[in-house]
Amino acid sequence: MVVNHCTPTGTKLEETGFGYTLSLIGGKYKMIVMYWLSEYQAVMRFNELKRCIGTISFKTLSSTLKELERDQLIIRKEYPQIPPKVEYSLSERGQSLIPIINIMCEWGEKNRGY
Repeated sequence: MVVNHCTPTGTKLEETGFGYTLSLIGGKYKMIVMYWLSEYQAVMRFNELKRCIGTISFKTLSSTLKELERDQLIIRKEYPQIPPKVEYSLSERGQSLIPIINIMCEWGEKNRGY
C-alpha cells in the first residue's frame, strides 16, 4: 500500500493541510450539517436542521453554525421580518468539501458490514 504523505515526518499536525482541514470540519456535527445542506436541501432553516439531526441541542447547533459561518463554509442569510427568518446554505468553499463527504459515504457503505 502506498501512503501519500502531505507533510514531512516530524511536522506538527496543526501546521499541515490535513490539520487545517480537520480544524474546519472536526467536531461531532460540522460534517453532518454540511451533509444535510448538500444532500437534501440547498437552503435550510435552523429548526429544519435541528429536526434532521435530531440529537443536537439548540446551543450546540447554534455554535456549530457560527463556526461554519466564521470559517466561510456556510452562508447565513437573515431576512428583516417578524418573526425573524434565517436561512443557511453551503458557500462555494463549503461545496468544495462535498467530494470528501461523498467519498466518506462510499467508504462507509463499502465497509460497514465488517
